[in-house]
Amino acid sequence: MTDTGDALRAVYDERIRGGPHEPLPGVVYERDGPVLRSVGQFRGFVFPPRDTGVRGAALDRLIARQRDRFAERGEAVEWRSHEHDEPPELPGRLLAAGFTPEQRRTVLLARTSEIAQEPDLPEGVVVRRVTGERDMRRIAEMQSEVWGGDLSWLAGVLTGRTAAAPEETVVLTAEAAGRVVCTAWTFLSLEGGHAGLRGGTTLPGWRGRGIYRSLVALRAKAAADRGVPYLHVEATADSRPVLARLGFHAVTTMTPYVWTPES
Repeated sequence: MTDTGDALRAVYDERIRGGPHEPLPGVVYERDGPVLRSVGQFRGFVFPPRDTGVRGAALDRLIARQRDRFAERGEAVEWRSHEHDEPPELPGRLLAAGFTPEQRRTVLLARTSEIAQEPDLPEGVVVRRVTGERDMRRIAEMQSEVWGGDLSWLAGVLTGRTAAAPEETVVLTAEAAGRVVCTAWTFLSLEGGHAGLRGGTTLPGWRGRGIYRSLVALRAKAAADRGVPYLHVEATADSRPVLARLGFHAVTTMTPYVWTPES
């Protein structure tokens, strides 16, 4: 890892990883020893520090408490584990507690000033910043089509987030002939000084035309306009090379471990 990568990973550990500084309406944070638990979203989330500070049976009990808290609620819960986290035994103990790993993602960071630029969109493609429920449903439908699952819940998440924090939420659609061909959004943390780039998805027939790159640039510009110095992305294998070419640096990987009630 380069010196830049080392420095950015330190920024990630100190300022970015974990939940938003202030929970959104309807979301409650619960502290359980070293971890922060988020309750009230479409699934629960557990945000650990880089080192939980517990090992062996004590770690098993910590994991079981998170699982059992959401079992009482009949909800799924996601524990986010990074490759540089301690202890190394954590993933195995999550598996033993009934958690299942989802797709591993690469965490990339960049300085906003190095990414913000004017977009270069192909002819016939128009980008809109959207806030209404109807557009959020269109985004959810497009995401469901691309990823092959029911992501209808996403419309409610984006609508609620936009209503609760309109100045810190930027949701974009790229459209051609009235159809959504690419989507992306960012959540700005003005207090933390970072912006998470999320939801960057392009219909297969529209890839390779610079639309995804343009939405990265526009979200970076929105962050720069608010004085936010850092951008971060949890990238799939498809988007990582594009982001690397734009100037993002890989700092770690993150694997979500999810426990789901049997019902």
